[in-house]
Amino acid sequence: MKRTAYLQQIVTNLRIQPICAILGARQVGKTTLARQFAEQHNQKVEFFDLENPIHLASLETPFLTLSKYNDYLVVIDEIQRKPDLFPILRVLVDDPDKKYTFLILGSASRDLIRQSSETLAGRIGYIELPPFTLCEVDNADGSSNADRLLIRGGFPRSYLAQSDEDSLLWRENYISTFLERDLPSFGFDVPTRLMHRFWMMLCAYHGQTFNARELATSLMLSDKTVTKYADILAGTFMIRILQPWFENIKKRQTKTPKIYFRDSGIFNALSSIHSLTQLAKTPKMGPLWEGFALETIINCLRIKADDCYFWSTHNDAEIDLLAFKNGKRIGFELKYTENPKITKSMNIALEDLKLDHLYVVFPGDRYFALSDRVTACGLDALGKIEL
Repeated sequence: MKRTAYLQQIVTNLRIQPICAILGARQVGKTTLARQFAEQHNQKVEFFDLENPIHLASLETPFLTLSKYNDYLVVIDEIQRKPDLFPILRVLVDDPDKKYTFLILGSASRDLIRQSSETLAGRIGYIELPPFTLCEVDNADGSSNADRLLIRGGFPRSYLAQSDEDSLLWRENYISTFLERDLPSFGFDVPTRLMHRFWMMLCAYHGQTFNARELATSLMLSDKTVTKYADILAGTFMIRILQPWFENIKKRQTKTPKIYFRDSGIFNALSSIHSLTQLAKTPKMGPLWEGFALETIINCLRIKADDCYFWSTHNDAEIDLLAFKNGKRIGFELKYTENPKITKSMNIALEDLKLDHLYVVFPGDRYFALSDRVTACGLDALGKIEL
């Protein structure tokens, strides 16, 4: 699949900056995207894969090696393995007599690759590549692949597998490899079995506030260690820690973040859910769909992670997603229902948060007004929203 929107984002970023970073989970398609971009690029291209020992050895003298590639597009994969490259990149792109262009790929977040934001400030643009989203996989005839995406998730090899059984096996292997090989390669010294158990236990908190103390008690760990484990999974794009928004109102507001799995297929594999029929019989259907909808909205409407919050008061007024974009405050309430309606909670949020508009997102493709400032929008109709 050609991910046209993200290819265009690379073009835009490299028009403005000499370095573009594509960040995302392992096996999400970063290398494929980079190769697709290179194919349509009019410069000579050189690839360095830092998991390849020969390529890694060639960069033991990084300045001597990379300085040869003036007027090239240089792609460096798995950049988090060699963060000492960032100062070298800065020196190269600052040379006024030469033109260096770098496309760097990383499987850790900007927070974990701190050197890039500190060393390359003003020289680098970031693109976060998620697993396949609903707006990418729906068919040209308008029919939806939402059920398949909900069960298999959006990792390319999982979504495109020949059968649900093959998809599940790929995800189970992915989880094992992530725990046993990837986390240690990122520099995290965490016990594999303990992290696996923690990850499985997080399934119960999907879409809920993160109770670190409760988890710490169950695992016989400290609150600090549990929070560290959550930060590791967030920094490697496995979960989203959605922060609460505080408004200057005379109401007690929730101050604890929520936890969401970023890929429904990984959630299903950890929860031993193998099919849509099996999922429908569990109480996890509603929360899983809401998390699936949240990720779909953020990625399809291109809302920056730093502009996403939830809002909740101790009197049960809440908004699942509060997004700031183009100077507007937009609310999204996620409802696994056939008949979306305006609730008292929504009216409170409209008033207290001074929302420009509120969308009630539900399964399907219908799109209709519930009031002047509230619209019911099926998940397959997100393309009708203009922010």
